[in-house]
Amino acid sequence: MLDFIARRLVAIIPVLAVVAIFVFLMLRLTPGDPAAVIAGDNATSDQIALIRAKLGLDLPIWQQFFIWIGDILRGNFGESFFFKKTVTELIAQRLEPTLALSICTLIVAVTTAVPLGVIAAYRHGSLLDRFVMGFSVLGFSLPSFVIGYCLIYIFAIDLGWLPVQGYTRIGVDFWAFLEHIILPSITLGIIYVALIARITRASVLEVLNEDYIRTARAKGLSNRVVLMRHALRNAAVPILTVIGIGIALLIGGAVVTESVFGLPGLGRLTVEAVLSRDFPTIQAVILMFSVVYVVINLLIDIGYTLFDPRIRY
Repeated sequence: MLDFIARRLVAIIPVLAVVAIFVFLMLRLTPGDPAAVIAGDNATSDQIALIRAKLGLDLPIWQQFFIWIGDILRGNFGESFFFKKTVTELIAQRLEPTLALSICTLIVAVTTAVPLGVIAAYRHGSLLDRFVMGFSVLGFSLPSFVIGYCLIYIFAIDLGWLPVQGYTRIGVDFWAFLEHIILPSITLGIIYVALIARITRASVLEVLNEDYIRTARAKGLSNRVVLMRHALRNAAVPILTVIGIGIALLIGGAVVTESVFGLPGLGRLTVEAVLSRDFPTIQAVILMFSVVYVVINLLIDIGYTLFDPRIRY
């Protein structure tokens, strides 16, 4: 197992190197000049050139890249062009809302989707099964911003039960935190409820046709014991896999959801940095998201080896 983990960790290095090169070149080669954005519309060419020199943007691209890589290896992500803070400080300030949104979304998705999928598999062909499958197709097809605006209109504007936008830190006021995080979590969670419920139904339905399930029923075990102890346990590998993939997909969903609900998280920071051409911030956030994505995939592979005895590492 340790050799397997070591090999996968070594394989992460070229992946992150490719991501770093791609992100750096993509930002440098696309139209738009951060110095012009910082200087403003009325700035002269000399003023823009002065800002470019101050930011190091007048250096050759290869030299800028190696300076950036050297700083990253020393744990220095640079200073934001737009926010005038270190990128590390910016990420630390914006990390809590994104973590809170991701954790609450997973809680909503898993606690709702897994029971729905199990019940739909048990009631295969019934009206409930068709409802779950229809909801899965609809939930996975709608963009998250459409779901978000619909929920805002119903629960915030029409009924007035919850705030429209904003965020309160959990350490400041827990109940206000819940009020602000409920709608974003449901918005982002609907997509993953649809995905996880569909996979859970398919996995449990396949397991229910196995001989050991019929044996368990022949022994007189209750339906609850058969479903939870035998069927769901043996169908857990694909379910855990899709949950892990869903965690990685939260990265993309958080960008849209945080923008819709005004959450000051890493997703919204990414949007603000892209609009202002803030190279250091964009590069650091995307690189961090890439590390999270790769680590989650590594954990999924380790989970396969632990839960499925047919796989050898």
